[in-house]
Amino acid sequence: MPWVYLLLAIAAFALALKTTSPALMAVGLLAALGLMVAGVMSLLARRLDNTSRDVSYIIDPVELRRLREEAEARKLAANQSEPPQR
Repeated sequence: MPWVYLLLAIAAFALALKTTSPALMAVGLLAALGLMVAGVMSLLARRLDNTSRDVSYIIDPVELRRLREEAEARKLAANQSEPPQR
């Protein structure tokens, strides 16, 4: 779909170059600019979508709390097993 935007932008730019009417030229240039921005944004959105992680791998709050409690328990156990330093 982004390529369609870019092709339409090229067509609008060609229309703006070929016309003799200043109003039609302004409309063509504005349309070319808008379609070019839409095409580039669509390409960027597609690229971001392809590089994003899968949502199913996100940790839920219960699992996160359990992992934190395990880490705290390991930390307390490590601190209690070490002799105090002078």
